[in-house]
Amino acid sequence: MELAFVIEKFVLITVIFSLSLVVAMYSTLAERKIAAFLQDRIGPNRAGPGGMFQPLADGAKMFFKEEIIPADSSKFLFIAGPSLAILTACIGSAVIPWGQNILIAGRTVSLQVTDINVGILYIFGVVSLGVYGVMIGGWASNNKFSLMGAIRAASQNISYEIPMGLSIIALLLVTGTLSLKEITEQQHGWHWNILYQPLGFILFLVCSFAETNRTPFDLPECETELVGGYHTEYSSMKLGFFLFAEYINMFISSAVMATLYFGGYNYPGMDWVNNAMGPLWGPLIGMVVLFAKIFAFIFFFMWVRWTVPRFRYDQLMNLGWKVLIPLAIANIVITGVWITIYDKL
Repeated sequence: MELAFVIEKFVLITVIFSLSLVVAMYSTLAERKIAAFLQDRIGPNRAGPGGMFQPLADGAKMFFKEEIIPADSSKFLFIAGPSLAILTACIGSAVIPWGQNILIAGRTVSLQVTDINVGILYIFGVVSLGVYGVMIGGWASNNKFSLMGAIRAASQNISYEIPMGLSIIALLLVTGTLSLKEITEQQHGWHWNILYQPLGFILFLVCSFAETNRTPFDLPECETELVGGYHTEYSSMKLGFFLFAEYINMFISSAVMATLYFGGYNYPGMDWVNNAMGPLWGPLIGMVVLFAKIFAFIFFFMWVRWTVPRFRYDQLMNLGWKVLIPLAIANIVITGVWITIYDKL
């Protein structure tokens, strides 16, 4: 293995990891600013110009707060829960293609940590592991509210992973591959999968809200019923890990939706821009386009939180099992019939 290749991947991993943390950190500020705008308030505006240093102040507060571990808790698992949550949130970005290959000093550099032929299955595996952090943390707290939140999170994740997986099966029928890189390359120009799988995208979007525990599916941490849910007993940076994991998951979910359904780094006229800008700046513009799509999805996540009321838990389960799963199965059948007719024509 070439030393240059190892250095290249190490730098890319470091940049993506740092970027995920920065996006998560400033998503907290964006959330509060968007909430303030929708509620006709100003929002944070004291720490720095326009409140730009508010996330740093919040991070410092988390870091310096006293560490409290309940006396009757399982100490090892109490610490392992948030650690696993933040770990699984961060490793999901490894298979996402952040841009085209760029040419640096005569060397072609890939803007993807690794391109595996089952990239979507890797994402699903990481998402499935993430709920273990919540379950472990809720159970280890030895608190009935935390345990109830953990059970809700597990039930919710299992219920909504099924229609999400079924929506991906329909997408697989269209693309013929599970590689995120190949799926992105197939969406060159305006050939975005949202045009071929609109119902699949809606199903995936709704399930993404449930998988990330965002309103209106934030039942695991429902403040009005469960105090704070699975992180009721947590403080300091262990609480920060749980909160950071939620925002990183929102960032990764947005990146996956932009990649699967909205062309990733593709945009109309990309070939002309690449020829005009060269092998370095052209792909970097595509990367900017991808992040614009990601930030649009993050804004949508936040907009929904401050607009739509929370579901009851029975409504949550009914929606997943009685509405989304039948719709996902119907989408697979319709897609299969459409592809069969198209091939015969």
